Amino acid sequence: MIKIAKFLIGLCLGFLILAIPFSQFQSDPLDPLENIAIQLDGRKKPLDTVARETVAQIHGRTNYTPIDGQKLDYLQTYLSLWFNDRDWNKEPFILFSYRPLKEQVGLDPEQKYFSFQELLSSTIGNLILAAHQKEADNIELTRGDREAFTLENRLALMYNTVSNQALPLIPHPNDSQGTWEGINTAETYYTSEQLQPVLRDYDTLKQTYRDRPNNFTALGNAAQTLRDDLTQLSPTVYPAANTLKRETSFYHLHPFGKAWKLYSLAFVLMLLVTLFPVFEFYWGAMGVFASGLGIHAYGFLDRMAIAGRPPVTNMYESVIWVGFGVAAIAFLFELFTLTRPEKTPDSLKPSAFVPHIPTRTIRAKYYLLAAAPLSVVCLLLADSLPAILDPSITPLVPVLRDNFWLSIHVPTITLSYASFALALGLGHILLGHYFFAPEASERIRSLAKWNYGVLQVGVLLLTAGVILGGIWAHFSWGRFWGWDPKETWALIALMCYIIPLHGRLVGWLGDFGMAVTSVVSFNAVLMAWYGVNFVLGQGLHSYGFSTGGSELIVGSIVGVDLLFVLATAIKYKGWFSKSVTSNKSPVTHKETESVIS
Repeated sequence: MIKIAKFLIGLCLGFLILAIPFSQFQSDPLDPLENIAIQLDGRKKPLDTVARETVAQIHGRTNYTPIDGQKLDYLQTYLSLWFNDRDWNKEPFILFSYRPLKEQVGLDPEQKYFSFQELLSSTIGNLILAAHQKEADNIELTRGDREAFTLENRLALMYNTVSNQALPLIPHPNDSQGTWEGINTAETYYTSEQLQPVLRDYDTLKQTYRDRPNNFTALGNAAQTLRDDLTQLSPTVYPAANTLKRETSFYHLHPFGKAWKLYSLAFVLMLLVTLFPVFEFYWGAMGVFASGLGIHAYGFLDRMAIAGRPPVTNMYESVIWVGFGVAAIAFLFELFTLTRPEKTPDSLKPSAFVPHIPTRTIRAKYYLLAAAPLSVVCLLLADSLPAILDPSITPLVPVLRDNFWLSIHVPTITLSYASFALALGLGHILLGHYFFAPEASERIRSLAKWNYGVLQVGVLLLTAGVILGGIWAHFSWGRFWGWDPKETWALIALMCYIIPLHGRLVGWLGDFGMAVTSVVSFNAVLMAWYGVNFVLGQGLHSYGFSTGGSELIVGSIVGVDLLFVLATAIKYKGWFSKSVTSNKSPVTHKETESVIS
């Protein structure tokens, strides 16, 4: 009962954090404006989403501070662009971060944001034309070419957003799948008499924003009138208010942002439990972690309902899914690694006065300690890099328009990445013990056993994912295997784990070798997941390709990590000491075999 009570306390603490600030549940005067329906990217979405995605894609962030110093959120920024109430030609609003390309066209390499005018007056246009010519001639594109295309898309989006009279907010008269029109082409579907109220409402909204941009009540009232008249144009086609509200509520709740905060709190609590046994709040930490897992899962299910498909079709969604997978797998392992006996001190052994002493047991703890930081990193990256990890919900490319295979292959293979990421975390904890606490032989044996189990799960999932991907490729592309870069690196990653696991089975590798495998082999997963999409950018899996990822930063982190592995190996093997055996851990291979068996 005490355990359940502590778990519920942790759960309640997590839900309390989710509810803060309480103002998020209050009515917003801008709700009518946020929920005006726009048909873009093959679906109908609220203006709030259009504004968020547009600003993030051009600027790389969801807020902007103009030259005059006024701080604008994404909706205010979009309205300013849409109604053109400032000189957007001179505002340093467009993100341009690829340094070699900036140097090539003579722009300041230290500057991150540029105005529309600055970019057009540079020679970037020539590079974009050259990149298009290379693409037309089927010449392999460089990283600079892909970055030029990304900048071209931002320029085009900026140009099309400012004073945009073609924003498709006029619904089709009777076809729910029909094309919507903008204010300037609305007469395609409706007469002047039918459009008169809508045009009047649109002008009123525009003038209200220009005269009183911070009067949210007036803006909301003007938007409500416009929305009502748009609904009257085509009541059967215009989306229901609840449908649009669901999407705006999803973004306002920001479930993935709340999840990483709860994971962080759970990590801190579990670390205190591990370092200070007197702090008996293990089940409370598990409750907080469970609340983070719950809001993470809710965010995924809600995004799936909005998109009408499994949300694992681009790099952003796969990062979110891997973060969830790491947390979920760790939570399950933590629950089912029931208990293990802890040595009872001599003072507490049975005696004539105390004939029976109950065996004290402890929980693993390390699954959560390994998983929480990894999930936090995944969610923080997805949350803070919208220009690189685009969170937009967009139509699927043709090869992905098969919900059966999409729902099976992609989640399976990315769950294997999550399992290997958890093994990466446990491997670092193991190597930390070998380096700083080699005398903790019992704990090292337990960690090695847990790490081995997680690696087995990862290999099982990756093998299934590769096979399922081959079957899907057979149906989509007419062949099971074609040595596509994504396929090749998935196979390399699988071999990087299967070979050491078999080596462990026949006695070639011990616990230390498997700890090294957990860390070093993850670089193959990183290449299959990140490298193919951001570095190579080639192959049939082009729907996952992107730009903006910094190979230098990623490479530096990998390099430092490998140096840590090397330093630990040097100490463990005693390569630079007089006595090789003096620095080795007391854990022997024979002991490890008995633990695993």
